[in-house]
Formats: sequence, C-alpha cells, structure tokens
Amino acid sequence: MPKIIGGSLHEHRERTRQQLFAALAELMAERGFDAITLAEIAAAAGVGRTAVYNHFADKESLLLGFIAHETAQYVATLEEALAGIDDPVEQLRTYVRQQTRLSRVFHLAPGPDLRTVLSRGTQHRLREHVVGVEGVLRRILVAGIDAGVLPPQDIDTTVPLVHACLSGRGVPDDGPARDQAAAATEAFVLRAVGAPVPALA
Repeated sequence: MPKIIGGSLHEHRERTRQQLFAALAELMAERGFDAITLAEIAAAAGVGRTAVYNHFADKESLLLGFIAHETAQYVATLEEALAGIDDPVEQLRTYVRQQTRLSRVFHLAPGPDLRTVLSRGTQHRLREHVVGVEGVLRRILVAGIDAGVLPPQDIDTTVPLVHACLSGRGVPDDGPARDQAAAATEAFVLRAVGAPVPALA
C-alpha cells in the first residue's frame, strides 16, 4: 500500500497533486510541454508512475489541472488586489499591473505553442480557464462605462483585445526596465479603452 503523505487521504491527494504541478511547471520551463513525458513528471515529483493515474488520466489532464489551479489562485490574488478600490480606472490600472506581474509557465515554456501540440478538446478547455480572469476585466469595464469614465464600447471585442495585448507583451524580470515596461503597458491599455492616462512621474 502506498505511503500516505499528510494526516489524511484528502491531504495526501492534495500534496501529491501539488508535487505533480510543481514538477510539471519546472520541466515545462526547461524543455516545453511537448518534450516531456508523464513518467518524467512523476519521477521529478517523487510519485510512482501508476499512482499518477489516480489523479490524472494523461499528460493533458495534468496540464488542465495545473492551469485550473494556477488560474484559481491568480483570480483570488487579483480580487484581493482590487478589494477596496472603487474607481473603475484605478481598478483597471491595478488589473493591468497584476497581469504584467503574472508569470504563466505555460506561455513562457520553450518549444511549440501549446495550441499546436494539444488536442482540440483540451484547447477548448484551456480557453474555459481564461473566462474567470476575463470576467474580472469585463466587470471593471462595464463599471467604468456605467460611471461615465470610459466611453461606450463593444465589451466582447475589447476584453480579448486587452488580454491579447497583456499576454503577448514580454516584461523583463526585474529592475528599472521592468517598471518602465509595466508603466508603458498600463498607459497603452488605458488609451486603448479610452481611459484617462495619469501623467508619468
């Protein structure tokens, strides 16, 4: 019988999943999703290969679980950063700053774009995980339009355009270059949606 990690079966399952997610993230950052196997992920996580199937049917299922976990954590962090901010423009600035700080392993991983190596069904489910994050942006934009601080616009068009800008924009890891890139990205998005852009210090 496999050794139980933690004080209960539930805790064991959660810790095992966390180990698998950490191993997947590390290996993806090194080689890319297409270049690693489920056996390699299990070995890096210190989990028996057959035990992996108690949690995930295959490598793509593991990826979906990882992204769902990361997205949920990110949305919680984003909502915490927005708590107490009433001005929609300041909410939008906070949203953009949070997005530029986000490190998406599955976007930064070397190798082919994930969309070219995943099945159509998995691609569709990956898209579903973006909806939660987009919902926050949608709420901010609607509030800004209702308050009269943003011009009326097609939200269904604006939201994916803003996200395409944020996900496709490389930001340096740290230092003045990172701050400058983040400020420029923020100003660009504000102008794009018709929000007032604060004067740069």
